[in-house]
Amino acid sequence: MPRTRSTKTGGADATEASASTLSKYALTSTNGPPPKLFILPKAATPEARIVTLPNPRHGQLARYLVCPETGIYEFTKIAAPNSTPRSWLVETRAGSVKTDGDASELKAQVMMGADLYIATTIDPLFLVLPALADFQAVKGSDDKKRLFLSSDDHFDKLVKNPSHISEILRTDKSRALIEGRMAAICDTVEAGDESMFRLSEAKLLTAILDKAKRMSGGGLPPSMEERFVKRALEAPILLRKRDAAVNESQASESGVSTPRTESTNSQSTATSRASQPSTAATSFTEEGLAADTIMNTVEASPDIVELQRLRVAFDFICSSYVSPAIAEQLRLQSLNREASFVDFSPLDKYLAKVAELRAEALATRSISDFSRKRGLDEEDEARQEKKRKLEEEKKRKANQSRGVRELKKVNTSGMKKMSDFFKAK
Repeated sequence: MPRTRSTKTGGADATEASASTLSKYALTSTNGPPPKLFILPKAATPEARIVTLPNPRHGQLARYLVCPETGIYEFTKIAAPNSTPRSWLVETRAGSVKTDGDASELKAQVMMGADLYIATTIDPLFLVLPALADFQAVKGSDDKKRLFLSSDDHFDKLVKNPSHISEILRTDKSRALIEGRMAAICDTVEAGDESMFRLSEAKLLTAILDKAKRMSGGGLPPSMEERFVKRALEAPILLRKRDAAVNESQASESGVSTPRTESTNSQSTATSRASQPSTAATSFTEEGLAADTIMNTVEASPDIVELQRLRVAFDFICSSYVSPAIAEQLRLQSLNREASFVDFSPLDKYLAKVAELRAEALATRSISDFSRKRGLDEEDEARQEKKRKLEEEKKRKANQSRGVRELKKVNTSGMKKMSDFFKAK
């Protein structure tokens, strides 16, 4: 194949094409761990810092954003599915933003992971709750009582962990914010010019229930609403009358009728119904399913639904921000009418009724499945027996000789049987 040389014009075109494909973003390679993308609140001041604090749920160290002016924030991770890998292209500008369209100062950074860390507000009372709930036993007494301690005594229990709590407490505004939230869940006494704090379980329960009310009042997320509210309150439908209607329709189709005494009005009504064109599906829907839905289904009232939403929100807060021991104690107190200002007894009665209906429906389904399986087994045995007889017949015919098969084809009508020659004369 002959070789060809590129002309000068072709070289100029290639140079122009390569110049036009150059990107205006300069991508630089990075060493070390990949960077992470954080979304911080606009209200955060330049004094805000990312610090390490013990997680109130399990005590392990986690990252938080502390701003002396606006409060404390936790980071919520939003991750993309592993099946769809994604990345971020973050644009940065050096210095002030130019309006002449010059892109020489534009820079970009590629984030290899598509995870987002969004700063959301967290109540500081959850961060100091593990220290407040740590009580000491009083000597000479069987009951364990919590003592009134100063805020520094409670904070010392948190400083034992390798965290930045001591640096946060050096700021007067951050310290006042934490002590103000401590007063919302503690009994306080004044000792000179210093306040003493002791955890009050009643105040703590009230504070968490108030948070749960605000959370459920605005509506739960659709996934939580479907799984923990709608499905939890959904009662099963007992279809006993439906089965009776199906059996009656099957008996009428097979031509077997049950004798019964009917009045003239009922006979005329039955005649008028028979004269109207209807299908089995229509009669089944109108007479079977409708009657079962009205008589056997328990529907939750709006008050029951609201109580269920409140309980789901309460359990979510306890399982996310409270240690397991304290959360279990709070759940027990929420069931006590005297300790809690919310009465969950109507919800408990409804859930008990739903559990009873589900157990009854499960038992009915088990019986029907057993009878259906037994009927199918009997039909299967009959088919197997018929098949076995046919196979034996085929095998017996296959073992017969040709002479025997030919003799069976002979017309023996009018001939005497062999036994007639051996009868007594």
